[in-house]
Amino acid sequence: MAVEFGLLGEIQAHLDGREMPLGTLRQRAVLAALLTDANQLVSVESIVARVWGEEPPDGVRDTLYGYLSRLRQALTAAPGVDLVRRSGGYVLAVDEQSVDLRRFHDLVDRARSTGDQNEALTLFERALALWRGEAFARLDSPWFNGVRAGLDRQRIEAESDHADLMLLRGRHDELLADLPARAAARPLDERIAGQLMLSLYRRGRPAEALEHYERIRLRLADDLGTDPSPPLQHLYQRILAADPTLAGPQPAPREALSVVPRQLPAPPGLFTARAEELAYLTAAVADGSDTAVGICAIGGSGGIGKTSLVLRWAHTHLDRFTDGQLYADLRGFGPGFGPVSPSTVIRGFLEALGVAPNAIPVDPDTQAALYRSLLAGRRMLIVLDNARDAQQVVPLLPGSPTCTVLVTSRRELAALTATHRARPIALDVLSPDESRELLIGHLGPDRVRAEPAAVSTLVDQCAGLPLALGIVAARAATRPQLPLATLARELRDASARLDALDAGELNVNLRAVFSSSCAALPGAAATVFALLGLVPTDDISLAAVASLIGVPATRAGELLRQLEATYLVHQQAPGRFRMHDLVRLHAAEQATETVDAETREAALRRLVEFYLHTAYAADRLLDPWRPPLTVGCPTPGCAPERMGGVAESMAWFDREHPHLLSAQQVSVTHGWHRQVWQLARTLATFHARRGRKRDQVTVWQAGVAAADSEGDPAVQAMAHRFLGQAIQWLGDIRATVARFQVAIAYAEQAGDLAEKARTCFALGVTWGLEGDHEQSLAHYRLAVGIFRSLGDAVEEARGLNGVGWSLAQLGRYDEARAACEQAVELYRRHEHPDAAADTLHSLGYIDHQTGRHTEALAYYQQARTVYAEVGNTRGEVDCLTSLGELYTSMDRRAEAQQAWQEAVDLLQVQRRTGEAALLRQRMSVLPARQTSRRQDGSSPTTE
Repeated sequence: MAVEFGLLGEIQAHLDGREMPLGTLRQRAVLAALLTDANQLVSVESIVARVWGEEPPDGVRDTLYGYLSRLRQALTAAPGVDLVRRSGGYVLAVDEQSVDLRRFHDLVDRARSTGDQNEALTLFERALALWRGEAFARLDSPWFNGVRAGLDRQRIEAESDHADLMLLRGRHDELLADLPARAAARPLDERIAGQLMLSLYRRGRPAEALEHYERIRLRLADDLGTDPSPPLQHLYQRILAADPTLAGPQPAPREALSVVPRQLPAPPGLFTARAEELAYLTAAVADGSDTAVGICAIGGSGGIGKTSLVLRWAHTHLDRFTDGQLYADLRGFGPGFGPVSPSTVIRGFLEALGVAPNAIPVDPDTQAALYRSLLAGRRMLIVLDNARDAQQVVPLLPGSPTCTVLVTSRRELAALTATHRARPIALDVLSPDESRELLIGHLGPDRVRAEPAAVSTLVDQCAGLPLALGIVAARAATRPQLPLATLARELRDASARLDALDAGELNVNLRAVFSSSCAALPGAAATVFALLGLVPTDDISLAAVASLIGVPATRAGELLRQLEATYLVHQQAPGRFRMHDLVRLHAAEQATETVDAETREAALRRLVEFYLHTAYAADRLLDPWRPPLTVGCPTPGCAPERMGGVAESMAWFDREHPHLLSAQQVSVTHGWHRQVWQLARTLATFHARRGRKRDQVTVWQAGVAAADSEGDPAVQAMAHRFLGQAIQWLGDIRATVARFQVAIAYAEQAGDLAEKARTCFALGVTWGLEGDHEQSLAHYRLAVGIFRSLGDAVEEARGLNGVGWSLAQLGRYDEARAACEQAVELYRRHEHPDAAADTLHSLGYIDHQTGRHTEALAYYQQARTVYAEVGNTRGEVDCLTSLGELYTSMDRRAEAQQAWQEAVDLLQVQRRTGEAALLRQRMSVLPARQTSRRQDGSSPTTE
């Protein structure tokens, strides 16, 4: 039997993995005061001062002796633990390694004294994993506050020492997962600033490194009236000068993940009971097989505390999962558009593991294989919350026995137990005593003891559900003058209002709880609560809420804070809010019952237009050359966000992409055809740059249906063209050509020559991919003729590049060169860097094929420079591949090897492993001469 004491978080003790009952918060404070000086005499006066401060209440010694007596009784079962009274005080005799605070100090000391960097990294990681939150959480006295502050400093120093070692080992990518947050939390810490600057520089982001230096320089000047320290100034100068010695060592390719995900939500603020279930979890994980993944399936009704149990256990055992933790809400039960598909979850997990979005495979089976490969041999925890059924879970299971999976669901997952040996844990409601203990934790013993009858009613009406108890307690805690009897009466009177809310597993009705909480809200906040029930996604931004309810953002924030204070919404990140799924069900019901249909529809329209207008503004920053849309003015009360540039726009799309897809689905449901196809149109550039091929097909399938319903042939032509290009991404050439033919017919019907030309250009790309370069050339020439007649020089230049490429494939090099040179001349007058780089590459290819190697080299290098400047890694790979072939033709084999190796490195970063393998094979033979081809077999791009 082993006992473990925790001070680096809430005060707790575990015996063989089971949490020991330690009594009230003050009694735990007495234990913490003794454990801090374990095995040493602590005087009674010191204990009193540590726990109660400088002005203890009358009779404090009697209270202390009662706490000590109960602690001695609670610790009786713990081997090797003895609370002994000595002259003048008490000694808590324990094995010091059983106290996490002592283990932390020991691990840090060992890490700093060892000469082995790998061992030091491991020791620091073990030490930092012991922290479950702030030390002595919820304890408030001058002594505890002072010790806590000192421990915080020690933790920060250990984190910084660990970061220095990571930099020495070339693991800057992993540091960038949490260094920005640490720097934001400590804006004057120059050591953290230096580590962040160096990590950013090594990651190829020198501009951001220099920007961070400028921020801390200004902050130091404003707050302290000083300049940055000489070491930080020196680092700044070295980054400015691109000092090659800053590059540091390269990390081993498979020693660690490029990103160590830490996706677990915060642990529950208050937690009671469940000792048996926590112990079972610990034993099940420890008893895992060497050949099978350890899986535990936690079942129970909605609001029973499944997620709280999992998060409590996970945060207590973080040191078991040194390679990270993944978390996904599968949305198996709740309002909205149904459960999340396994492929969507896997895509999110791959991005969390450091896979670039445009490098994620299109095929779901290939995605799953990559996911399992990345987890192979890793000590990772995967939490799959709120699963619909076993079928949703099975594709998300890793293949490595080093991983642990915790699944929660409102259903028994018997199939998961039968086929994957999952350990089932069924959660029941809390007992009346446990429910009362949870209320005491929220409200304090005095208030609960003062109204025993009312507390019994609250316990009965909440039916032992932790979520229900938490909401009721929040109302009482925020209104200390409110008698608990008043709350009890409200629950009795409203006990029949939530009959329709049935999780399907236990006869539990929560309408009384939610209705009584909502009844206490001011009228405006109650309306906001109801309107939030219309939101089809898990979370929502403050700006989106403001448009949903039609008020300024400041007012929306005030109303949301009122909901947050009653646990009806939760701010999961700054400016982002979510509801528990059961609360959201009640909100949706409230919307139907209390808000008229016209108001509900107006709110949803404002929300849809918020996403449409914000996305359109962001898309215009990403691609200002694309023909504009007529989106009109936002509906009154809708306030779209403003974007500050390309980077901010891409970040907004990354963050809001699921909400944009949901906004389109809402528009489909309500028959808002214009918003359906316009939302699809605003996503086209983002989908192309992020490689979201299937999403592009999905939004344009809806877009085509909406355009056809609207009946405007110009819109239909554009929609069918975009759907054809999306299908082309997936390799269905026959369906692509058919779709383009429909688009051309609509364009001719509308008299829209520009749209016809764009479709002809897309057909040129398609036939080129099929190897029919005569067909390709004909369509490119048709597009060029139309664009020229319309005076669209940029599109004409793009078409001329297509003409040149097709002519080159047919061996007509002089004509090809002339066409591409015309394109370059047009680009010089009308900037379009991506397309200009494509044409420079085409010219390099033409000169290579005609033996003009010096000229070809110059063109390839120019094209590569432009691609790099705009972040087009696809083009960089193409240029490097062509450069390797050119160097081979020139018998400059070392340079050919170098160019191809750089291309392989870029392909590896993008997870394009198949293409990288093919290029390695070509490197191994280095033929005397090969035909140059683009890496993807294409020439002109089609976004």
